[in-house]
Amino acid sequence: MEPAKARRAQRTRQVLLFFVFLGGSLVCSKTWSYSVAEEMEVGTFIANVVKDMGVDVEDLAARGARVIFDDYKPYLRLDPRNGDLLLNEQLDREALCDLTERCILHFQVLFENPLQFSRAELLVKDINDHTPTFLDSHILLKISEGTTLGTLFQIDSAQDLDAGKNGVQNYTLSPNPHFHLKLRDSDEGRKYPELVLDQSLDREKEAEFSLTLTAVDGGSPPRSGTTLIHVVVLDINDNAPEFEKPVYEVHVPESSPLDSLIIKVSATDLDAGINGELSYSFSHVSRDVRKTFEIHPISGEVYLKAPLDFEIIQSYIINIQAIDGGSLFGKASILVQVVDMNDNPPEIVMTSLTSPIPENSSPEMVVAVFSIRDQDAGDNGRMVCSIQDKIPFLLKPTFKNFYALVTERPLDREIRNEYNITITVTDLGTPSLKTEYNITVRVSDVNDNAPAFTQTSYTLFVPENNSPALHIGSVSATDRDSGTNAQVTYSLLPPQDPHPPLASLVSINADNGHLFALRSLDYEALQAFEFRVGATDRGSPALSSEALVRVLVLDANDNSPFVLYPLHNGSAPCTELVPRAAEPGYLVTKVVAVDGDSGQNAWLSFQLLKATEPGLFGVWAHNGEVRTARLLSERDAAKHRLVVLVKDNGEPPRSATATLHVLLVDGFSQPYLPLPEAAPAQAQADSLTVYLVVALASVSSLFLFSVLLFVAVRLCRRSRAASVGRCSVPEGPFPGHLVDVSGTGTLSQSYQYEVCLTGGSGTNEFKFLKPIIPNLVPRGSEMETAPPF
Repeated sequence: MEPAKARRAQRTRQVLLFFVFLGGSLVCSKTWSYSVAEEMEVGTFIANVVKDMGVDVEDLAARGARVIFDDYKPYLRLDPRNGDLLLNEQLDREALCDLTERCILHFQVLFENPLQFSRAELLVKDINDHTPTFLDSHILLKISEGTTLGTLFQIDSAQDLDAGKNGVQNYTLSPNPHFHLKLRDSDEGRKYPELVLDQSLDREKEAEFSLTLTAVDGGSPPRSGTTLIHVVVLDINDNAPEFEKPVYEVHVPESSPLDSLIIKVSATDLDAGINGELSYSFSHVSRDVRKTFEIHPISGEVYLKAPLDFEIIQSYIINIQAIDGGSLFGKASILVQVVDMNDNPPEIVMTSLTSPIPENSSPEMVVAVFSIRDQDAGDNGRMVCSIQDKIPFLLKPTFKNFYALVTERPLDREIRNEYNITITVTDLGTPSLKTEYNITVRVSDVNDNAPAFTQTSYTLFVPENNSPALHIGSVSATDRDSGTNAQVTYSLLPPQDPHPPLASLVSINADNGHLFALRSLDYEALQAFEFRVGATDRGSPALSSEALVRVLVLDANDNSPFVLYPLHNGSAPCTELVPRAAEPGYLVTKVVAVDGDSGQNAWLSFQLLKATEPGLFGVWAHNGEVRTARLLSERDAAKHRLVVLVKDNGEPPRSATATLHVLLVDGFSQPYLPLPEAAPAQAQADSLTVYLVVALASVSSLFLFSVLLFVAVRLCRRSRAASVGRCSVPEGPFPGHLVDVSGTGTLSQSYQYEVCLTGGSGTNEFKFLKPIIPNLVPRGSEMETAPPF
């Protein structure tokens, strides 16, 4: 029965292995990791697969769950009752993994029905259960008494089967005056001890002695092992030969003949016999030395064997040694200096060159590093290095014959973008030899120049009523930089005053600075506006500047004259009274008109277009005053209708008409005569009576005012003789709102007539004109801005 069971178990194992290798899709991708310390008791709890793998306890027995290790050894067993993984046998990490620091055993948890594998690994942790052990309990060292201090003697390291920190961590040496312990790391990561000789050995004083070496591991508590080192001091030839001086120096002309004696060296040895017999030879010399020189082994004389050439080798160092019969040796050197002739020009070797360099480089920026050399010696090999004057670069000596070409001050690419520098090296030989080396250093651009407008401010003129999108002018800025640093972009800067809104008035082409009017402008609404334009380059960081643009709207003759007096919309026509006794030039009235335009477009001229009786009245062309042209007579009609044409000076001109009604009376006290076409209604008679009463009151008031003004003028004439014959007016300029500033012949905001009484005029009458519209606001840049009428 047992063999049959074994065969069935083997077949089951084969089937399981078949599914392990071919049923990879049934294997859980996750690997479960567990750990246990070595030498734990059998039955130690490791983990619970029910919790880790998410299966039910009832499924363990039903599905035939089991644990299979890669080497098929039953290190763990699975309890089907609760899913616990238990230690099935005591583990020895050193037996399982030898010196491997991490000891990991791989296994699978197998479920037969349905078939499923779960991969897992068991980390066997090391414990400090082994003591460090030396292979030899006694170590014999034979050391000559003449051994040089600091000589190392390697000792075999101790072995510890534990790994990691439980392995050997340190060594200690028993106190002694001759040696100290030095630890070194091997390629395998272990430490091994070495003895270092601190004090010379002397066999005559101490022939042999013992030392104790202890190895300590890093366990807790630590374990240690020891070995005994027995040192035997050997007697040797302890006096080495000594030369008269350590370095012999000799100068040999390069033209010296072959087989000539260069120098003779000599050494002594305090030993006697064979230990005092010396032989001379070269020691560790180059092939050139062996080819050029030879030394006699007994006499120590050095001869020239091959010709010297300073241009190839300037000096030779010959290491020589004297060896006695006991194999002790003494060393010295011969320095052979070859005397040279000045037959080689200086050489320049460029190590590094930086080109281009940025123009904002700080002073003393290294542009080039080079070395100079001259194969000659003495003054023939001494050199002077220089560059030309008047360039912003300096030469600075650095290490040995190396020089650095540095900037003297910041460069400016806009002034000069390239420098041709000549490096000159001259030796001090006779005759002097010179070498020149030319380099070109280019200066690269940085964004250190802001765009500059051609003008700080621009004044543009735009006729009003322009078409939208009209090109009204351009601004231009230049940048002294190059490349993208010189590419300028234009923009409108936000206005400080949002009225009028700039965005609705103008736009700018960001590439060329062309300005366009976005809508039609009205001079009467907006005479001028200004804004700021920015120019920004495309450098990093970007630089910018700004300019002021003032746009003046040019007036067009788009407004006809507007008659203020007489009013067009009056409910009843205004009638001017003229006495029949009026002399020629009598001021009947004044046509008052304004024009919304400016300049010559607002210069108004007046002319009489129609009249009931031509030749009776005239209109002054520049101020609109209507005056009598001749004496009146009884035969002239009582009523007259005048049509006055008001025309501006624009191109083409615009005009308006004003109609005046003039009534001739015998005097201001004469009853009002009804107009021929007027109905004899009582209302009209009453209205005429009121007009006459107002007129009489006005005449009386003006007469009294004129008398007072006449008295004042007379008093003024008495006090100022220079004022005789002139009108007395208040000193100083009239208020600005009384002055005609339009230049058109029309009255400004408030107007007045000056009354002047003069003696000798031949008449006592005075003329006056009452104000018609007292508050008209003037227009123009000199006056306060007022809205259009």
